[in-house]
Amino acid sequence: MTLEEVRSQDTVPESTARMQGAGKALHELLLSAQRQGCLTAGVYESAKVLNVDPDNVTFCVLAADEEDEGDIALQIHFTLIQAFCCENDIDIVRVGDVQRLAAIVGAGDGDEAGAPGDLHCILISNPNEDTWKDPALEKLSLFCEESRSVNDWVPSITLPE
Repeated sequence: MTLEEVRSQDTVPESTARMQGAGKALHELLLSAQRQGCLTAGVYESAKVLNVDPDNVTFCVLAADEEDEGDIALQIHFTLIQAFCCENDIDIVRVGDVQRLAAIVGAGDGDEAGAPGDLHCILISNPNEDTWKDPALEKLSLFCEESRSVNDWVPSITLPE
């Protein structure tokens, strides 16, 4: 077996493990941020926070299901939020399962039909003046940094079941 073949075999499991690790870290970060009261959910609510206090925002999650991909207004909002986050050095990821996200953050306070509130954008902010040292946040920051190094500016993450 050549060195090239060995490398190609090692790359697939490593990237899968990296993705699973990022998904688990995002799950932990969302729960931690929610406990600390530093989670903002909703496209409009997030835009307000980004406008008023962008220096306090540490992480951004954009979430869209397949049916949301055709929502032009939502995609425009995503583009603007992504640009703002990149401009302000805020790490950002995409998640393709809004329902799984709702299950994690327990967002049941949408309409009477039981639909979750707007979870298309979630911001994580510092809980206080000091820099927040959360191991999951550090893992995700490293994941985003590694992704940017290979020109994946808004990496997609799969949340664990």
